[in-house]
Amino acid sequence: MTDGGRGTLAEETVASVVRPEIRALSAYAVARLDADDNASAWVKLDAMENPYPLPDAVKARLSAALARVAINRYPDASGEGARRALRRALEIPEEAGLLLGNGSDELIQIVVSALAKPGAVVLAPEPSFVMYRMDALYASTRFVGVPLNPDFSLDRDAMLAAIERESPALIFLAYPNNPTGNLFADADIGAIIEASPGLVVVDEAYYAFADASFLSRVPELPNLLVLRTLSKVGMAGIRLGYAVAAPAWIAELNKVRQPVRVYPTQTNFVLVRVNDANRVFDGLKARRILIKNLHGWHPLLTNCLRMTVGTPAENDLLLSALAELEPSSGSASGSTRGPTQ
Repeated sequence: MTDGGRGTLAEETVASVVRPEIRALSAYAVARLDADDNASAWVKLDAMENPYPLPDAVKARLSAALARVAINRYPDASGEGARRALRRALEIPEEAGLLLGNGSDELIQIVVSALAKPGAVVLAPEPSFVMYRMDALYASTRFVGVPLNPDFSLDRDAMLAAIERESPALIFLAYPNNPTGNLFADADIGAIIEASPGLVVVDEAYYAFADASFLSRVPELPNLLVLRTLSKVGMAGIRLGYAVAAPAWIAELNKVRQPVRVYPTQTNFVLVRVNDANRVFDGLKARRILIKNLHGWHPLLTNCLRMTVGTPAENDLLLSALAELEPSSGSASGSTRGPTQ
């Protein structure tokens, strides 16, 4: 069979087995500089990063802290030390539950996955952060977008009507909104929380720039979850997000958060179990990285991938690609997927 024939068969197979809504998608575009590009020659203003490096005193404290880390051991999956520090620094109420994630992106995915039962609806105003819609689609959950007013303010009446009509399990409200940058009126947010039969996520990724927050109201609003990230305050590289809600919500969401498991090896390869082996394999191949997909070989190898140990440069490329494709791989590789809020 010619290569062209194989390509045609592959396209036919893809068309028959991949969900049509996935095939219709375009990948989330994240601009990257080529290896030959001089990064210092670019003015990088596309990812809402803090343009200033951390102060030397903070760098010194980070270096000292890193030197004390048992880097040869797996980290505490609960992140208890980080959670204590966040509670102290940000005055997170003790009676509220707190969940950490690899940036707010992973937490959005966790919330959608936990609530994606048959017939569930995810609702959000639009335009807003694209991953609300995308994660709903990945979870085979119906997404309903409610247009903002022409001045980008929240259309309160339309939102309340959609809540009445759709009875959504989950509502996302970016506060301030991305990409429009404006802050919705608190009274409108409050009315939506009160009217919602399910969970309302107030996504405060840009809270540091806005003189407004719903964090202190978590104890009084049982269906409110406040979502935040440290990415916009100069620490995008550590990919730390956190969710604050009633302990009952956090207990259920924590069940969905999965680490990427790497099995011990005495060879020149490692066996890794991920959330979706086919998606990760295809994503790596699209980045010109070839590994072995063992999913489907045997029930014990469900969602397993086999990766040969390459050169340090090749390993870095692999880990970087995995961090984009598999949100939970941040536990193993130190980073996470590409989309940035």
